[in-house]
Amino acid sequence: MALSFAVVASSSSIMCKAINANNQSHLQDLSYIKRAALVSDKSAGFTSPHPNFGCVIVTPSVEVVGEGYLYAQGTKPAEVLAVEAAGERCRGATAYVNMEPGDCHGDDTAVSALVQAGISRAVIGMRHPLQHLRGNAIRALRSQGLQVDVLGEDMQSKLVEEARKACLLVNLPFVHRAASRVPFSVLKYAMTLDGKIAASSGHAAWISSKLSRNRVFELRGRSDAIIVGGNTVRRDNPRLTARHGGGHMPIRIVLSQSLDLPEEANLWDLSDVSTVVVTQRGARRSFQRYLASKGVEVVEFDILNPRDVMEYFHDRGYLSILWECGGTLAASAISSGVIHKVFAFVAPKIIGGKNAPSPVGELGMVEMSQALDLIDVCFEQIGPDMLISGFLQPIPDLTPTIPSEDETFAIDPTVAPFETSIIFFYKTWDLYGAFSNFSPHPIQMPDEDGNYVTWISVEHYYQANKFIGVSNPLAQECIDKIKSAKSPEEAARMGRLTQRRQPHLVRSDWESVKIDVMYRALKCKFSIYPHLNSMLLSTAGSVLVEASPHDLFWGGGRDGEGLNYLGRLLMKLRSEFLGESSAASENTCIAL
Repeated sequence: MALSFAVVASSSSIMCKAINANNQSHLQDLSYIKRAALVSDKSAGFTSPHPNFGCVIVTPSVEVVGEGYLYAQGTKPAEVLAVEAAGERCRGATAYVNMEPGDCHGDDTAVSALVQAGISRAVIGMRHPLQHLRGNAIRALRSQGLQVDVLGEDMQSKLVEEARKACLLVNLPFVHRAASRVPFSVLKYAMTLDGKIAASSGHAAWISSKLSRNRVFELRGRSDAIIVGGNTVRRDNPRLTARHGGGHMPIRIVLSQSLDLPEEANLWDLSDVSTVVVTQRGARRSFQRYLASKGVEVVEFDILNPRDVMEYFHDRGYLSILWECGGTLAASAISSGVIHKVFAFVAPKIIGGKNAPSPVGELGMVEMSQALDLIDVCFEQIGPDMLISGFLQPIPDLTPTIPSEDETFAIDPTVAPFETSIIFFYKTWDLYGAFSNFSPHPIQMPDEDGNYVTWISVEHYYQANKFIGVSNPLAQECIDKIKSAKSPEEAARMGRLTQRRQPHLVRSDWESVKIDVMYRALKCKFSIYPHLNSMLLSTAGSVLVEASPHDLFWGGGRDGEGLNYLGRLLMKLRSEFLGESSAASENTCIAL
């Protein structure tokens, strides 16, 4: 009996150790997934319209040896950066990524980096939200022999759901875009303890503390655009800048039905960032012309309402919008169902006033039971203020997987996949997003002396060419800055700002040569990357349209009024490549 008891005790001890080890490993996985989500958030705002990607590489001895995050669209994937940082220590290690790899690169750079580095296991926080990318990288990694665990599928528990939620939160704008046709919108306001956003006179500076205002600048820097109403422009004359030293700057949007706006306003100064004024069709035509003369874009709607406006900016490629409007517009936006989250800064001040404005106007509610409850409420003290935040709408559930056209056809051959004669491309979420001049494909082009120079992207080369050949040291300085820009977005911002502020630095023949400049860069790109060439040739017979609704030169425009020169150049290249392929086939036949 003693021997039998000893054996049982020993077996039980071994089992407990195994369970504890498994639990410990489980907790480590969740900790590193959360860390990957935190790392991915470092470039929030800069990555748009891409998701925030983060990767953490951990050795079997539980040591972090590499981290990386996607800095901006058109830059190296997070997985590549993490692998480069870890080096040989990747062998047998585990890679933790907050979201399944997948973007408009048109290749498998992220997957290849993990496979070639010798990673043995990958833990993924969530599948890619976009249907045409969902599951692709997971299947590719598993086909290469890697163990892949997906939170909520291969790993399930209450703690797993918490970690998965962290991955969802860091990419809420992208998740919402995949589930709806409006950008992820945040309503932000500062109010006194008695619920006022200004005094009865309209004076509102300053309700919240400087620390709270710094947090607002951070919120702006994470957004694609900031929205205010006409009252805010008239009363506060805001600048709506992010004030974080360059890089990503959100577009400023003014919603005004009557266009009763001042001629002099900080928002009409476009030296740092653009402004779009949205109004009702026919409103103050003379003032519209005045705004256009200042470079301000004016967009008209037959009937101005937040839902239509948000659907329009969704089509323009915006992922996240920050609403900093007054109570009337805030109430309209909430009623339209386009506000997803609220950030309320509450200052320990009382100002009173029967007519002092409140943060949200009339919603038509007459009983407290009709009040809107926030979800996942958080409280944070910022200096003397209290920040209360929460969701007005639940986070979309992207778990259900809708069968793809290929899968449906395999089940029922009578259901033929629909083939359209027009292929639209514009942003990272498009199947043909790699056609964009912002895609991360370096090209080598000859300079003025015939020496080949590497450019990070087609957009880098295109923007720099605006100033090539100009005999001014400032022009060369601008070229150098554009060449070293970390992302195509930053290169575009530098080139456009310089062109607007210092037009004398732009080459005199630019308007006549810019199409040829873009054509040469595109031809180089599609010549040196076989997978891009194959993608382009696969569209034979279809019309290619760069679906930018606001770029009427390179894009197709919202209503098809654009010139679509980018699509035209791609179709021209496709025709040339197909001609070369046909000629090569004929020569082969003759030789045989």
